[in-house]
Amino acid sequence: MGILHRMERTEAELIAAVLKGDAASFEPLVEKYSPRIFATVRRYARREGEVEDIAQDIWLKAFERLNSFRSEAPFEHWLMRLAVRTCYDALRAHHRNRETTFTELTEPEADWLDRFVNQPDTAKEDAEAARQLIARVLEQLSPSARLVITLQEIEQRSVKEVAALTGWSVPLVKVRAFRARAEMRKVLAKIAKEKYL
Repeated sequence: MGILHRMERTEAELIAAVLKGDAASFEPLVEKYSPRIFATVRRYARREGEVEDIAQDIWLKAFERLNSFRSEAPFEHWLMRLAVRTCYDALRAHHRNRETTFTELTEPEADWLDRFVNQPDTAKEDAEAARQLIARVLEQLSPSARLVITLQEIEQRSVKEVAALTGWSVPLVKVRAFRARAEMRKVLAKIAKEKYL
């Protein structure tokens, strides 16, 4: 029996024990996957308190819904689907309170935007200011647009993977990705307009 097989069995055994009422057996799963959960949540929430709340919510749901886990697919896939959907719900809940303006651009962001508008070739997309600006743009998007842009453009996932994680059909993912890019262009135009007019 290989190590990998033994590890998989251990995970299956832990899940079986939790389902029989041994709540302590859930701890090793939390320990193993917490870094992955936190990394995922940080893509959708910026404040550390919010990140912790969402992560806690994911683990609570995972514990409560563990009996819906079917062992045909790896536990990690089931957990990440749950994580992405919980992040989406959190985005939808917070969306109404997230109206910010771009007049308070930091100096590096303003400089990067200048370069992007005037000399696009010199505006490196991986610059820190660009990342901060992208984070601001993402905050302005509707929850579904933010989710699809994060999964496709930032995490570089395929349409099929996005469909599996969100539970949306492949055609719906394509439509939402198209709309999301249009929404993003509109937000960028608004930033430029506020800055240059």
